[in-house]
Amino acid sequence: MPAQRQIYLNRFLLFAGTGLLILPLILYGRLHFLRPPQIDKEQPLFQGIFYRRVVRSTPRPLMIHIVSVDLKTPGVKVLVTPGMPTPDDTEINARTTSEFLNEFKLQLAINGSFFYLFREQTPWDYYPHSGDRVNVVGQAIANGRIYSKFESKWPVVCFSSSNIAQIFDSGSCPKDTFAAVAGSEVLVAGGNGVSKNFNGNNNKPYPRVVVATNKKGDKLWLIAVDGKQPLYSEGVTMAELTKIVMELGAYAALNLDGGGSTTLVMATPSGASLLNAPIQTKLPMRERPVANHLGFYALPLQR
Repeated sequence: MPAQRQIYLNRFLLFAGTGLLILPLILYGRLHFLRPPQIDKEQPLFQGIFYRRVVRSTPRPLMIHIVSVDLKTPGVKVLVTPGMPTPDDTEINARTTSEFLNEFKLQLAINGSFFYLFREQTPWDYYPHSGDRVNVVGQAIANGRIYSKFESKWPVVCFSSSNIAQIFDSGSCPKDTFAAVAGSEVLVAGGNGVSKNFNGNNNKPYPRVVVATNKKGDKLWLIAVDGKQPLYSEGVTMAELTKIVMELGAYAALNLDGGGSTTLVMATPSGASLLNAPIQTKLPMRERPVANHLGFYALPLQR
């Protein structure tokens, strides 16, 4: 009997050990099935806000998410994540884009400016977590209040109190600015692509986020391209991104924080819902806590 009991124990330990090894793979695989399907889609989301998903197979698998925002539509109002500099020389609490949308009861939101401190090692070793203090790179304005100063090498998109959006390569917004987030590079100016010799990470396929405007500044496009996900969406270079923006007929466009920060969410009756497939610590559909965001209030669709 003792020998038989030992055999059963060994089998149990073998099955238990195998299960522990397989379970993470099952959970990881499940995340892939939660991603938006690779099917083109067009859908009005709210009054003045329209969503389009574009699936491409060349030059590599791509999932492109485009939201157009009519800033003239009644009820449409912009909000940038409010910040508060403190004596420890930090400016804002990190949040995921979904947390931002839920906290301020917005209808749509996307991640915003580049930020620091940042670290990404493993699924459990990263910074920031939600609530950790971080700093925005470039100018940031929320509800008419500046909480991060302008930096000349970080262009900015500025929203006036009358809901007009403009992109300034100088990095500094006009005095009447109600909301603003900064980005790294102007991709389109005056309706023309800005010719640059992109290099380094800018010349590699990567998840990207862009905000673009028409000439009047009363229409906005938010573009999120998923990346780092082989056979699903592998990202775009900056030159490819510029071409995507130009296809929309944008007058001006600014590159915002991308990579694992790339997140686009909308409100539903049950809370925030992801429109794209973010990837944080190599896990798809996991959101990264970031410094600030660009959000929009809007009225529900008329039935």
